[in-house]
Amino acid sequence: MNLVPVFAAVVLATTTAAPAGWNLETFQKASTLQFYTVNSTGEGHWSTVWVVVIDGAPYLRLGTRAAARIDGNADGPYVKIRIGDQEFDRVIAQLAPEMAGKVAAAMADKYWADILVRYMSHPLTVRLVPVPEPPQH
Repeated sequence: MNLVPVFAAVVLATTTAAPAGWNLETFQKASTLQFYTVNSTGEGHWSTVWVVVIDGAPYLRLGTRAAARIDGNADGPYVKIRIGDQEFDRVIAQLAPEMAGKVAAAMADKYWADILVRYMSHPLTVRLVPVPEPPQH
């Protein structure tokens, strides 16, 4: 993966305002969200996962299948996000391995079923970084 476009996208996303409708309270209250990836043959897939908010950013802890979808995403580092009745077409799925412990603890606090799920493999922790909508002229 060429890191220059990824770095540029992260800098752009973190230095400008979030897109309209991006509300952290929605992420905090939601039990799940969906992310959309595209594989190497052009087939798209919506994956449903748990979400937590830590320090003002939504995070996902991904199991083996969801992690493989992120790793093989032809649109990477971008994914689409569906949460509640909103959809965001360009969100950066930024790898955040340094947050794995905090995200696991937040998942345990938010989801009662984590008492079982925590023992499954979770090879990726992802921070969702919104990409601002282009200005309207």
